[in-house]
Amino acid sequence: MDKIYTIDTLCKDKKIFALYNKKTIRIYQAYNNKIADEALNLGKFGPVFNMERMTWIKPSFLWMMYRSGWATKVNQERILAIDILRDGFEYILSNAVLSTYNDCVYSSYEQWKNKLQFSEVRCQWDPDRDLHGNRMARKAIQLGIKGSMAKRYVNQWIVKIADITNEVYKLKMEINNINFDKSLLPKETEYQINDYVKRIIGM
Repeated sequence: MDKIYTIDTLCKDKKIFALYNKKTIRIYQAYNNKIADEALNLGKFGPVFNMERMTWIKPSFLWMMYRSGWATKVNQERILAIDILRDGFEYILSNAVLSTYNDCVYSSYEQWKNKLQFSEVRCQWDPDRDLHGNRMARKAIQLGIKGSMAKRYVNQWIVKIADITNEVYKLKMEINNINFDKSLLPKETEYQINDYVKRIIGM
């Protein structure tokens, strides 16, 4: 018999903060010059982008900065801000399988392993990061997609791709300034999702 958990029994430190409007939500990805230039020229990812390989999308700007070293790590030298349809983002969420086993979400370890084997969406929660890369109490979401899910992402859900690498460099230079204006950062607010999806992603 499946275990029954309410939302209150799941981890309360997991929240999705993002820049979004009624139609789209912004996610971030970091790539090398070849992939980034092709995506900007086409307005979507092109032949260089491998849809069978899992690609990770991240709504948290500062988590992306931590992960990419503010656009300094190898093959992460270009930061793309990608606005995608909220319908697409929520479809990705609703088809996700957690990257690690959670007995509050799955009835058994075997059930989780079976779902993980066949899923095209991975959901991973990591400590969110502050301006200086320090761990925060709350967790940030990143979503890995591949196969048909990646194809829908590329061909149906992307509304706009912007290269924000230069803005990232400028922000990084200002971080150590004691008078740094935090309003220069993306204005991310909590993204609300329904209880059904919350259970799927372990919120």
